[in-house]
Amino acid sequence: MSAISRDEFRLEGKVALITGAAQGIGAECARVFAAAGATVMLSDRQGDAGRAMTASITAAGGRAAYRDLDVTREQDWIDTIGATVTAFGGLDILVNNAGIEIMGPITDIPQSEFQRLAAVNIEGVFLGCKHAVIAMRPGGPAGRGGSIVNLSSVAGLIGVPWLSAYGASKGAVRLLTKDVAVECGRLGYGIRCNSIHPGVVETEMADSFLRKNQFLANASSIEEIRAAFLQAHPIGRLGRPSDVANAARFLASDAASWITGVELPVDGGWTAS
Repeated sequence: MSAISRDEFRLEGKVALITGAAQGIGAECARVFAAAGATVMLSDRQGDAGRAMTASITAAGGRAAYRDLDVTREQDWIDTIGATVTAFGGLDILVNNAGIEIMGPITDIPQSEFQRLAAVNIEGVFLGCKHAVIAMRPGGPAGRGGSIVNLSSVAGLIGVPWLSAYGASKGAVRLLTKDVAVECGRLGYGIRCNSIHPGVVETEMADSFLRKNQFLANASSIEEIRAAFLQAHPIGRLGRPSDVANAARFLASDAASWITGVELPVDGGWTAS
C-alpha cells in the first residue's frame, strides 16, 4: 500500500466558495484554502469587510474574489455559484459557514426570532447544498464532483443551556449533511459532504456568546465565564479559527476522498468528556 502523497492535502486546481467569509472562521477558511492553492470565492452580506478580506488574500499572492450573498435567498445562490463557475472555471468545494446565534431560555425566544435563525442556519445550508450538488454533479456546470463542508456546532451534538434554538438548527445541519452524503454517494455524483462541530472558538460570535451567557448566574465577570467554558475543553484552551479552517481544508482535500457523512468535532475534547 502506497503512502498518501503530501500533495493530496493541497488544494491546487480547486475552486472553493465560502459563505460568511468576511470575518471569523469563514475568513480564516478563505485564507487557509488560498494558501493551500485553491481559488476562493468569498461571500457574505458584509460587503466592505468581505472585499477587504479578499484584497488581503490577493495581496498575499492568493487568487480570490468576493460576492454579496444572502444565503436565505435561492436566487442569490444560483447567481453566486453561476458567477463562480464562470469566473474560475468550476466549483469543487463549498464551505457552508454563514450562521447566526440566538441565546436565551426557550421560554423567552420569540417565534419570529427562531424563524429568522432557521432561515439562515438551516435553509441557507439546504440551499447551498442543493445548488452546489446541481453544479458539481455529472452534467452540471462544474461537473467534476467535489466536497461540501457544513459548519455545525457542538450544540448540534449535545445539549447546551440557553442554546435551544441554535442547537436545533445545528442538529438539523448534522443530519442534512448525512442525508446529502448518502444521496450523492448512492447516485454516483462524486460529491462528499461532511460537517464540522466546533466548540467555543475565539471569534466575535463566541465573544458575544460568552458575554451574554447569563446561565452562569454565579459568574461575576467575563473572565469567570471564560474560565468556566475553558473547563469544558479538556485540551486546555479555547479554539482558534485556524483549528476549524485546517479541519475544513482536510475534508475539502483529496486526502479525505473516502470520508463522507462524518460529523467531526473540533472542540478541544468537549464532547469526549
